[in-house]
Amino acid sequence: MTVVHPIARAWITTGGTGAQNYDEFADDAEITAIVEANPHSALGIEMPHRAPGSLGKSFLDALPDAVGRLAEAKADGSYTPAEHVVVLYRISAPGEESAYGLFAMVDTDQISTRADEPGLVIRNEDVFIAKVRERVALAEALGHLLSPVLLLQTGRGDELHAALAAATESAGAPAATDVDQAGRTHAIWLLGPGPAQDELTALAGGGDLVVADGNHRSLAAQTGGFPRFLSVITTPASVAIQPYNRLVSELTTTPDELLDRLRAAGAEITPVAGPVGVPETGGAVHLHLAGQGYAVRLPQVGGGRLENLDHALVERLLLRDALGLDPGDKRITYVGGDYPASWLTGEVDAGRAELAVLVAPVTVDDFVAVNLAREKMPRKSTWFTPKARAGLVVAELPR
Repeated sequence: MTVVHPIARAWITTGGTGAQNYDEFADDAEITAIVEANPHSALGIEMPHRAPGSLGKSFLDALPDAVGRLAEAKADGSYTPAEHVVVLYRISAPGEESAYGLFAMVDTDQISTRADEPGLVIRNEDVFIAKVRERVALAEALGHLLSPVLLLQTGRGDELHAALAAATESAGAPAATDVDQAGRTHAIWLLGPGPAQDELTALAGGGDLVVADGNHRSLAAQTGGFPRFLSVITTPASVAIQPYNRLVSELTTTPDELLDRLRAAGAEITPVAGPVGVPETGGAVHLHLAGQGYAVRLPQVGGGRLENLDHALVERLLLRDALGLDPGDKRITYVGGDYPASWLTGEVDAGRAELAVLVAPVTVDDFVAVNLAREKMPRKSTWFTPKARAGLVVAELPR
């Protein structure tokens, strides 16, 4: 038996509905602009309160608008139905190795969040419960899932990678393609019941599956009582981790006092001449404050590898101890690797934020090791690329 299953009833894009996931944006105004430029974008359904025509409504008040948009998309031919399918997935771009994945459903009762909890699906980060509640409410209102959880197959990843590459190579013309904001082409092929489907679901479920993207969505499946959740199962060879940085819109102290507090905690601080970038390796973080950059080596603390990850030290020593900010404070914006360092420092220099914190990316090997040890990553510490696109494959939930 495998924990990975075909989608009982899927809705497959015919083009134009693909979108970045709802949580990939540093500024909600970007979502509105995208939906305004492309009303068929799945973002209008995933984030209904940010869509033109629904602005000013709360998320919950805008849910009927989301229901209407999905119904309209199905009625106008933007999606076509399919039954008992898995969906081959390839992401490609000139000069890059292709990434592969499999759209399928995964058993929710396999989610494990600690060492003594059985299950093959390992969720690895703390979450913001308000976001989870929104995902539950959306899924219950729609009766469909539009945004997949990205799962990393750690047990049979090499075999799965080879099998997916071979399957897409021999599959002929894709059912649909979509080009993302980075110029990558996302292509999908449907695979119905039969030996090939059975082989791929067995490989996809053949070892521990680590949540690479979609911690909130996977917890929403548990909270909402959904027996299975929509996933893209991918391989370590298909992904990389980019930086996940922070912007603080308002400091709780002066910049000089912040630096003094960090020094008092044992940090080594060195001014940076010229533009501030993301550190090439871990061990130090870069801060940008009102036109001046600093390299900050935060002191190691008692404990193991996880407690001394740069992201954990930033959360504990910089944000909590020095600034008195909880990680969920609205003054903190988590900015993924699609935004360059120059964008973050530009926000500070323009007065729209007071502090940019740039953190070296976690390595894939460290990420996998932490998760297989059933340890929990700090919030928003891994920005996997390429990301699975929302709105390409929609799973209808059983009623």
